[in-house]
Amino acid sequence: MAKAAKIQEAGAEDAIRAYKTILSQVIDQRPSGMRQRLADALGKHRSFVTQISSPAYSIPIPSKHLPSIFTVCHFSPAERDQFLVAYHQAHPGKLPAASGPRKTRHVSLIVPDFGDDKQNAALDRAINEFIQKITSIAGKGSSG
Repeated sequence: MAKAAKIQEAGAEDAIRAYKTILSQVIDQRPSGMRQRLADALGKHRSFVTQISSPAYSIPIPSKHLPSIFTVCHFSPAERDQFLVAYHQAHPGKLPAASGPRKTRHVSLIVPDFGDDKQNAALDRAINEFIQKITSIAGKGSSG
């Protein structure tokens, strides 16, 4: 029984590696700075993006992040379909939070430069978290 569980776990890791390889290839084909833009859109550190996009890490990509990943990384329909096939193989029955492309728009802000990377990063995270909270509230209000 333990042997079957190990085989199943290894199969799941291979499936995760498959969709992460697709994501990594998509990111590598895009202009430089894509990982940072993705981190900003997800409200996460760049190291998180490295972990979810590198096939070397077995950490799965949370399905709630898929719409943002597809939008920010500008997946083509073919790339998106290929990724979703691999994602569903790795996580059967776990559908992305919103499987359709999510319409977004870009907003630029001018904020002070604190002259300290940690303070600047903290401000960026606070702004991203605020935007995520506001849009989640707006999303709940529009569904009824």
